[in-house]
Amino acid sequence: MNLEKIKHIIEAALMVSEKPLDLARLAALFEKDMEQPDRPLIRQALEDLRRDYDGRGIELKEVASGYRIQVCSDYAEWVNRLFDERPPRYSRALLETLAIIAYRQPLTRAEIEDIRGVSVSHSIIKTLQEREWIRVVGHRDVPGRPELLATTREFLDYFNLRKLEDLPSLAEIRELTRINPDLFESLEAPLNPETFTGVAESEADSMAEEFEEAPDLPDDGKVIPFTH
Repeated sequence: MNLEKIKHIIEAALMVSEKPLDLARLAALFEKDMEQPDRPLIRQALEDLRRDYDGRGIELKEVASGYRIQVCSDYAEWVNRLFDERPPRYSRALLETLAIIAYRQPLTRAEIEDIRGVSVSHSIIKTLQEREWIRVVGHRDVPGRPELLATTREFLDYFNLRKLEDLPSLAEIRELTRINPDLFESLEAPLNPETFTGVAESEADSMAEEFEEAPDLPDDGKVIPFTH
């Protein structure tokens, strides 16, 4: 099977898939073929496809869960006009809570409150969990064993990120007027997703897997996946 046909098959699969596809899932497309392309060839097809979209209204993007075809952010404003539903707007408190979890994870609700200086309502945590942006990844080994919260692959996918290290620097997000600039005084510690103090060994193993790089292979401003 030549490279051009492989590229077209991958393009068709990505166009109809509702979720990103990783290299393993893309390779599975060819498992019944006599000549199965290896992963380097699939990578080459993806790279060629990415270049094909350069300068167009859609792009091939790699996020935490794999690859997807999506609308370029430059054109999201016009594409959003196709939809009657207005994007949800989130409170400053919710955005601050999500930022703290993203940059200091894993941590407990009490630790979030210490950083923000105010209590965190149950509804904020519930909303973030319902959006599948955060999840419980363990328990702090202190009296009461409070839950440890961390972000998910869905969080990375939604915000167009491949891994946690792709998060914008604190200096960049200080410019967001909807977030309290004083908040970042407590967030200067470097992100280290493999450090899970106070978590049981089995829990730490599963958490480390969650934060690994993607396999080989927006509310306001969110890039729109381009699917069927």
